[in-house]
Amino acid sequence: MLVKKLLLLCSLLLVSVISIGQNFDKLREKMVKEQLEDRGIKSPDVLHAMRTVERHLFVPTSRRTYAYEDGPQPIGEGQTISQPYIVAFMTEALQLRPTDLVLEIGTGSGYQAAILGKLCREVYTIEIVPSLGQHSDSLLHALGFSNIHVRVGDGYAGWPEMAPFDAIIVTCSPSQIPLPLQDQLKEGGRLIIPVGDKGIQHLVLLTKQKGKIKQQRKLAVLFVPMKDKDGKRY
Repeated sequence: MLVKKLLLLCSLLLVSVISIGQNFDKLREKMVKEQLEDRGIKSPDVLHAMRTVERHLFVPTSRRTYAYEDGPQPIGEGQTISQPYIVAFMTEALQLRPTDLVLEIGTGSGYQAAILGKLCREVYTIEIVPSLGQHSDSLLHALGFSNIHVRVGDGYAGWPEMAPFDAIIVTCSPSQIPLPLQDQLKEGGRLIIPVGDKGIQHLVLLTKQKGKIKQQRKLAVLFVPMKDKDGKRY
């Protein structure tokens, strides 16, 4: 494990040198201006996080020149890193505070977790694909995110021993909203999740008020499906 972390650190240093030549800072600023601000993302904290986190570090080396384009990117194992606008939209919808405890279902590349880690106290994130979860854990720690905790496993049941959460974000789509996640929200907590069958999904924002769940449908979206350890869709 130590050898893997050292190799990852060396890789990050190499990417930093390469990025000087490829001007990723300018691409990231252009992304924030044209894809986020021009489309209505207003939260100064969310915009600052999107400017600060180096998205190209969270995509495969072969895809780094495309990291700041307006769309999702493949990260292997049939998974993707979400479109920058969707990351910002979902994050802004949660109205995060610096003291918040947040749960993420679907760590993937670790990029969304890194954005959350810039905005709140602690992030607990679950990834069902072992190779992705292990890589994201190493990468996030190499980047100094000591407030992000990665677990490899099935996220449908949430992380009950750390509940309740101020906010929950789900980056894979079940056909129905998992009841365990609703139960793990604090009073006043927010949950954002893509829901629906393949090809017909909507982002839904839930809030818990006086013990009851209220729902608001937001955007039409397309996410990878939420599956169990046997590959069966929830």
